[in-house]
Amino acid sequence: MAGTSVSGIGSNIDTQAIVKSLVDSERAPKQTQINNQTLKATTSLSSIGKIQAALDAFRGALENMKTASSFSGLNGTSSDEKVATVTTSNGAAAGSFSLLVTQLATSSKISTKVYADGASSVINAGASPTTLSIKQGSDTFDVSIPAGATLQQVRDSINSQYANQGLSANILTDANGSRMVLTSSKTGVGSDLTLSGNSGLETGTSVLATPQNALYKLDGVAMESKSNTIADAVSGITLKLTGVSPTPSGGGAATPATITVAADKATLKSSVKGFVDTYNALIKAANAETQVTTNADGTMTAGALTGDASLRSLLSSVRTELNAMGGTGDMKSLAQFGVQTDQKTGLLSINDKVFDAAALTNAADINGIFAGDTGLLARMKTATDTFAQKTTGVFAARSASLSDSLTDLKKQQDALDARMVSLQTSLTAKYTAMDSLVARLRAQSDSIMTTLNALNNPKSD
Repeated sequence: MAGTSVSGIGSNIDTQAIVKSLVDSERAPKQTQINNQTLKATTSLSSIGKIQAALDAFRGALENMKTASSFSGLNGTSSDEKVATVTTSNGAAAGSFSLLVTQLATSSKISTKVYADGASSVINAGASPTTLSIKQGSDTFDVSIPAGATLQQVRDSINSQYANQGLSANILTDANGSRMVLTSSKTGVGSDLTLSGNSGLETGTSVLATPQNALYKLDGVAMESKSNTIADAVSGITLKLTGVSPTPSGGGAATPATITVAADKATLKSSVKGFVDTYNALIKAANAETQVTTNADGTMTAGALTGDASLRSLLSSVRTELNAMGGTGDMKSLAQFGVQTDQKTGLLSINDKVFDAAALTNAADINGIFAGDTGLLARMKTATDTFAQKTTGVFAARSASLSDSLTDLKKQQDALDARMVSLQTSLTAKYTAMDSLVARLRAQSDSIMTTLNALNNPKSD
């Protein structure tokens, strides 16, 4: 049959099967070793990758929580968000004050003269480039205007070069023609825009809006700001002015808004729960790679990182910081606020009754536990630094080592395959030669037997 190979024709022995058996027997020990080591390295590399991803997410969440103000247990509100909105940060204190806004901070706006031919008016009719210089305070923004450039092209050039620096240009058109209007995102007195240069655009300009400071009163104290976002008027509080204080329809004094900073147990508890969820996500990832499962036949299968020293060290580091005392208040640990650790899984949970009772009298202590350079968030991030570094960290080094092992195992596999091909070729040649020899010996034996038979067989008369 086509594709069928018959061996041992001369000897009636299946030499191909013998060669295959010998090659397989020679390959088996080394192949088993390579397969086992490859499987272990691949599985470990995958598991370490999952731990690295979980650790990166954990550290990112810690960094986000460090910049949040939610652990202060305080929340800022405005009685009139059409006048101002408020956010709190570290350093805020409970209290309230009145805010009366009489003027918002505004920006500078200027206009060029009108060009009768509209946006397509040629600004530079000469043969050489000219320059438009836009000055704002100590900053100067130069715009090169090439020969033949139109008003529209100058506008586009300004926006492409300086939009990120707070300048914008637009073209206004009416029956008389078009003019370019320049506006600054900077507000406050001293941020006026002026034009100079030799482009021609600097002549005949007009001021459409003069920049001014925001004018407001906090608890009756008159204050000013160059910006409508005020971050330094009250410690730990940022005000964003959104409008002037309203006046009664019948006339009279404007009505101030009330800014209140007060304890918010719901926000505080949500923040602690956010930390608990973040911590638990890391522990769950570690548990998934270290858990030992019981098979149907009663045997046990260990996880890829069961007993792994690096992972044990990581978990020990974060648990040490979790259990450490922190802050300057009466309560210095999360356990005092009802945060409990499951002894079997290592996961955290919150005892609502304990937390509510502790937060009722010692809410401010939570901020002391979490916040600051020596707070829990900062300590946990520092404790995981050596594990999370991208190239020199513990897990990065482990990943690199495992990748090198897989590369070496691939080389071992290639070498084994080449050696087995050579062995098979050598054995095949030997058994083929043996088969040919047996065939010749049989042929000689058959010839001798034929001759002997002929001699022993008397001729008939």
